[in-house]
Order: sequence, then C-alpha cells, then structure tokens
Amino acid sequence: MPIIHAIRSSQFEFASRIDAELYNPRLRVSFQRLLDSSYCAKPLRSLCLIRSGTTPPDRTEGLLNGPVLFKTTDIRNKVLSPADSYFRISPAIHARMSRTQLRDHDVLLNIVGATLDVIGRTAFLGTLPSEGANITQAMVVLRPKNKDLQPGFLFVYLNTCFAQDQIKRFARPTSQFNLNLTEVGHLQVPLLPDQEQEKIHALVISSSREVEVALASRSEAERLLDSELGLDKLTFRMPVGYTARLSDVETCRRLDAEHFYPAFQHLAHHLPKKFPLAPLSRRLVFCQRGKQPAYSDTGLRVINSKHVQPNRVVLEDNRLATTGPFRDLVIRSGDILLNGTGRGTLGRAAPYLEPSEALPDNHVTILRSPTLDPVFVSLHLNSTAGQLQVEMHQRGTSGQLELYPFDIRKFLIWDAPKSFQEELRYLHDRATAAESKSQALLAQAKQLVEELIEETVAK
Repeated sequence: MPIIHAIRSSQFEFASRIDAELYNPRLRVSFQRLLDSSYCAKPLRSLCLIRSGTTPPDRTEGLLNGPVLFKTTDIRNKVLSPADSYFRISPAIHARMSRTQLRDHDVLLNIVGATLDVIGRTAFLGTLPSEGANITQAMVVLRPKNKDLQPGFLFVYLNTCFAQDQIKRFARPTSQFNLNLTEVGHLQVPLLPDQEQEKIHALVISSSREVEVALASRSEAERLLDSELGLDKLTFRMPVGYTARLSDVETCRRLDAEHFYPAFQHLAHHLPKKFPLAPLSRRLVFCQRGKQPAYSDTGLRVINSKHVQPNRVVLEDNRLATTGPFRDLVIRSGDILLNGTGRGTLGRAAPYLEPSEALPDNHVTILRSPTLDPVFVSLHLNSTAGQLQVEMHQRGTSGQLELYPFDIRKFLIWDAPKSFQEELRYLHDRATAAESKSQALLAQAKQLVEELIEETVAK
C-alpha cells in the first residue's frame, strides 16, 4: 500500500530538488530533532573548507613509493593510515592536484557510492607520509575553518545517526548514490561546548596513536625478517639477457621468459648458509583454492581478495554464504590466505586468526601448516623472497594473472627457529590489539556525542 506525505513549498530545502526521498518523514523527524536540541546547529559550509578530489590518470596499485591516493573503499569510519591504500600517484600529478593535498587531521567523506552504506562513510587522517596524500573525485576533504569546530569531533559526529540520516536524505538515488558540494555544505552540525569537543577530539587523537602503534609493530616485524635474511642489503642489477637450461624447461614445462627471470635465484644464492630454503609443500597439509560461494542471507562470512591485505585480513563488508558441497573448503583459525588472481592483488598473504570459521571465494587459496606460524608464513610470502616467487610462478596474460595451488607448493621458504617465529607473532598480536583499542576509543567517542545531543533533545 503506497504511503503519501505532503510538504509545503516553503519547506523545500533545495530549489532543484523535489524528489520524495529527500522528504522521507522518518528522516525529516531525525533532522528536526537535531534542530530542536539546545546546541546551535550550523551548516557545514559555514564551518569547513569543502573540496572534492579528481581521479588522476596514472594511479597504480602496489607501488612502494609516491604520494598515496585514497579511494572510497579505503574510507571505513575509522582513522585512516597510508597502509589502508595500495594506490600511488606520481609526485608531478600530486603537485597538480594541489587543492586536495591532504593534511594531518583532515576529515574525509564519501560522496559517491553504489549503495547507501558506502556513501557517507568518513575517515580521520592521523599522521600522513612525507610523500603526501590525495583523494579521488568520489569524496571530499573537510577542513574546519577555525577552532569553533574540532576535526575529531566533526569526524565522530558525521558517524552518528543525526548526521547519517541527513546524508541518507540528501543522497541522490541515480545510477548510484551521490551528493554534490551544495548538499554536503547543507549538512547541519551542532556546535557542542568547547570542552566537550576537545574531549571527543582527544579520544580520536588517542585512537590515531593506537593506529600508529599498530603500523610500527607491523613494520618492525617486516624489518626483522628482512634483516635476518639480509634482504635489506641485497641488490640486484637487471641483466641485459639471461638463459635457462633445457632440463629446467623440461622439468617445469614452461617456456615463458618471466618464469626464468634470475632475480629469485640471485636472492637464494646470496642467502647465508644458515638459512636453507625448502619447498613449502613439505610443511603444508592443505593448499587449495576456494570455489564460487553460494551466497545467502545466513551462513559463514566470505573472504575475497579485497579482504586479504598484506599480513592482515580486513573483516568488513563480508557477504555470507553456505558451505554447500565443499565442506572441506572452510577457513580455520591459524590458516594462511593467499590471493591467487588479479593484478596488484596477486600474491598478497595474510594470517587468519579469528575464532570463527569463514569461506574463501574462488580467488583466495587456503594454506595450512601444522608446524609453521601463520604470521611468519604471511610475512615471508609478502617479503621480497616471497614476491619474487609470485612473479616467477604466476601464469596468464596481461588480461588476468593466476597463481595456482600446485605452483604455490613449489615456493621455497625458510624454516625459521620457533623463537624467531614467536617474536614476529608477538609483534603481530601487539598490532592487532592496538587496532582493537583504536576502534574501541572511536566507539566511546561516538556514544558520547550521541548521548550529549540526545540529552538536550529530551529536555
């Protein structure tokens, strides 16, 4: 049964919009409750600099250096760090995008999204890399004009129901949801007392520091492994040409030049004698790629290649699926996940340490070892020693690259002492604990903001 609601023309908020979604009664009630609070609410355009980004033509995934380019998928209502993006742009392009060069403590807001849960996501920027960072056209940077508005408070407020309901109202449901700058500027922000804003901002800064602790711990684990294997000192000069023995061609049944590129052989030859490498197959009891999931409203969370980031699994926006006929293809705590498809994502590895089981999609391979720590294996596969073997064993054309389980089993890995593996695991666990604490601080700040606004509305 259709529901009809009416408003007066004097209540129109935008001259160019009369769509029914904008005047949804439930969302308008939420908006009115905000205006009825005792805090003075002002439009965002009067409080902030608002600028949308552009999409440069030369963004590249997987580069180690260069300014960071944040995308809408990186924005997840939390403190954002350079490790959350794997796209880089050239310094020249970054210089041309001067209007949206980011600063510490900027707030980002998604203004384009395929679904309502993507548009309106926010991020708070902690300490940015010296190379700089920028954004695409699908988001805006919000920078308070003066001390009347603390950036940490703005970030938290935008995650509350009071701001999100406004964003849902203003989002234009075309082929995808979007907001223009006028609509972003129309968002109403209640100005809490300075001491309350500073308290909330302090919680966000504490959350940001926990993110830095997590980044430092992960970087230290990577540095320790590189230093132990001597990867940080190893240099390789690209040869003009190289050869392969006919017996090697016959053994591996491959003729592509990339497979015989000598970089990994050079690395293995220069490793100290005390670090012998052995085939990964000797330490695995399971190595199998997932199948296309049978998605449903209930079941186990599905892990796809976007969730598998270097040395960590991102458990957000997971779809659910049933095991179906593939009951043995279940991810267990202690497994290693490896991306087996795609450019940029191929070869990324991460330990799965969650207590609950999960399912891999058909682009993720499950590795299981009863003797090797999953954190150590993940770090090893993501290191130079592992990534050179990814390049060596990958198959396919420029359209699609694949890394198959029978090739993954051929990877050579160092059988590190248990004490060294435990040291790396400790650093990983410390990073995970810091990330959890960071999220808890943000949840505390959000609850505080909502309670403060609710109290004044109730009065």
